[in-house]
Amino acid sequence: MSEYTYIKWFNEISKNDVSMVGGKGANLGELTKLSLPVPPGFCVTSHAYEEFIEYAQLNEAVKFLMSSVDVEDVDSLFEASKAIQDKIVESEFFDQLNEEILRAYREFSEEIGLKDPEVAVRSSATAEDLPDASFAGQQETYLHIRGEEELLLHVKKCFASLWTSRAIYYREKQNFDHFDVALSVVVQKMVNSEKSGVMFTANPVSGDKNEMMINASWGLGEAVVSGIVTPDEYIINKKTKEIVEKNIATKNFMVIKKEDGIGTEQVNVADELGKEFVEKECLTDKEIETLIERGLKVEELYGSIQDTEWAFDKDTKEFYFLQSRPITTIKDDEEEEESEVLNALCKGLPASPGIGRGKVKLIKDISEINLVEDGDILVTEMTNPDMVPAMKKAAGVVTDEGGRTCHAAIVSRELQIPCIVGAKNATKVLKAKEFVTVDATRGIVYQGNVLNDKKKKEDQGQAGGNFSEDMFNQLRNIVAPTTATKIYMNLGEPDLIDRYKDLPMDGIGLMRTEFIFTNMIGAHPMYLAKNGQGDFMIDKLAEGISKVAQAIYPKNCVVRMSDFRTNEFRGLKGGDEVEPIEANPMIGWRGVSRYISPEYEEGFRLECKAMLKVREEYGLTNVIAMLPFVRTVEELKEVKEIMASEGLKQDKNFKIWIMAEVPAVVFQAEEFAELVDGFSIGSNDLTQLVMGADRDSGILNNMGYFDERNEPVKRALKILIDACNKKGITCSICGQGPSQYPELAEYLVECGVTSMSVNPDTVEYTRRMVASVEQKMILRNIRNMKND
Repeated sequence: MSEYTYIKWFNEISKNDVSMVGGKGANLGELTKLSLPVPPGFCVTSHAYEEFIEYAQLNEAVKFLMSSVDVEDVDSLFEASKAIQDKIVESEFFDQLNEEILRAYREFSEEIGLKDPEVAVRSSATAEDLPDASFAGQQETYLHIRGEEELLLHVKKCFASLWTSRAIYYREKQNFDHFDVALSVVVQKMVNSEKSGVMFTANPVSGDKNEMMINASWGLGEAVVSGIVTPDEYIINKKTKEIVEKNIATKNFMVIKKEDGIGTEQVNVADELGKEFVEKECLTDKEIETLIERGLKVEELYGSIQDTEWAFDKDTKEFYFLQSRPITTIKDDEEEEESEVLNALCKGLPASPGIGRGKVKLIKDISEINLVEDGDILVTEMTNPDMVPAMKKAAGVVTDEGGRTCHAAIVSRELQIPCIVGAKNATKVLKAKEFVTVDATRGIVYQGNVLNDKKKKEDQGQAGGNFSEDMFNQLRNIVAPTTATKIYMNLGEPDLIDRYKDLPMDGIGLMRTEFIFTNMIGAHPMYLAKNGQGDFMIDKLAEGISKVAQAIYPKNCVVRMSDFRTNEFRGLKGGDEVEPIEANPMIGWRGVSRYISPEYEEGFRLECKAMLKVREEYGLTNVIAMLPFVRTVEELKEVKEIMASEGLKQDKNFKIWIMAEVPAVVFQAEEFAELVDGFSIGSNDLTQLVMGADRDSGILNNMGYFDERNEPVKRALKILIDACNKKGITCSICGQGPSQYPELAEYLVECGVTSMSVNPDTVEYTRRMVASVEQKMILRNIRNMKND
């Protein structure tokens, strides 16, 4: 091969060359040197990137743009990212780099015997796939690239992808200097993938190193990695090489090369391969054996557990490794369990299970939330919506007040943060900067860094427990049972939809807009209206709603209009000027009574305009409006008139639901059911109001008053469900009750509830539980028919 300054062929590279060709390139070189099957190719080195940036005089421009960026400000981050990427793509390569890339491509073409062969052009950052940090997925990959001009363009696009918003944010959070990271570009033969997937040489869900996991699906591996398809899954005992668990998925989609040019597209498996392939197992027994052998060989040669990507070429009928990197999320068996001295500092109600460790930060009010840093334990009397940004950073949350349905509990469950509420004296006994362990499965805060990894895994395995992101990624790949009762998901933070969209859910049953008001808008609607900034609120609210609705389209996205209480609205900018002070905001000026009041009607109209924009401008007709805290039939009619005047007229194409949470709705259930398309039973508020038990009271929670299984609450639930079934409308329920109490789920299914909406951490568990309940009911009915 010719001499090159900026090009390295795979057989010239080893795992020690990360600084030159990045993690991906180094691993491909190592696989090649180990004589494992890898599509041939070469790397454009990181040195080439650095000299190109210098030649194009981009260094100072990049530093200037990065100097003022606020990574927590989405708009600021996006603008800086786009400006940097545009400058890189628009710049020209210097002559020698241009000539070497083209010469290597021609030499590569001759070697494999094809003219202008299709290649994969893949970014490989010099900080990627290190043993102690995984930067995988932060940069771009371009598939089915053909021809010299397209190759040059996509090498530049890869260089530019070092500065995507997600890459900048990730480096910032991992404390990597942006200018210590460079980028290499991998150019390799494009595999004509008949099927592909990933293989872990340890079980990434359980952490068991004696098992391996293989995922497989049709077409390109992008479908599996991006989560657009549930793949076939195999769990293998590494010692015996036997399959100990097999789940063959319904594979509706696949990713293939575009028929009319460069790039890929998503298609239906039934259309591309035939209907029988949707349910057909991808791999034969022989192919599974081959993958197992190669997985064990990769682990042996690397000397560590590996996360690999593979593809089966339909032309050569061969398996190829596209990537292998160390698994960074499973600890070594370094420390065997040691006896620990556990010193319990305080106890409370476990509200969001899991274990968190960090330094205590005592927060008295909203003015102190900036004290909370990544990995701290947030300790306060009670959280409110303004504290959500701090909660996102926290490794755990502990509050003096509250029950399992208070703000701290609900938000922590959604954000997957261990949380203990109702600890009474946490703010007094926990000292600032003291290191503690929050065991939110048992409701205890311990002194110091205690509870070993084994115990932690056991806690995370609890049904409905607090899952890590890796566990969620694997959860998406589990084959979910079909249920007659729809399983919806609750969501507040729009940015979390990318993480949860592939869970086995039938849609969003409760999207809380309060998170958008707090995090994206930040100001009171009436303050914005008064200052002529209504369009800002419309745009931001529409942006947040559409992000979720687009991600799950065409599944339903039920959006609850604002349900802030007066004390929460006062926390928004300008709120103290327009909000009254109420002794008991929980049963005060909230929901529909607010919408129809002259003091807020203009603000509600802004909410309606935002929803209309989502449906008409963005075409997201899967959005359903839900009205909270309805008290009377008359106010419901009045608010519907306001909505109709803003273009949201109820008809077969636009549905309106109400939250059924006030006993008045129970007593007039059929009258309300005549006016809407569905009820969503707010079991938290309904239980509170039926039982006269403050949902935030830790005392009453412990005494059993706040429990959906109480007979008066169950009777109210049945009345609401019966009314909906009689009128032929939807009856859903949102709250933790059904997933927390199997007997309540069984009761609801028997009553005829049409759907349940639960937090993300319990979607899969609830679906399996409901499937079991439905199966029991079918068997019971069969037995009764036989007895008759």
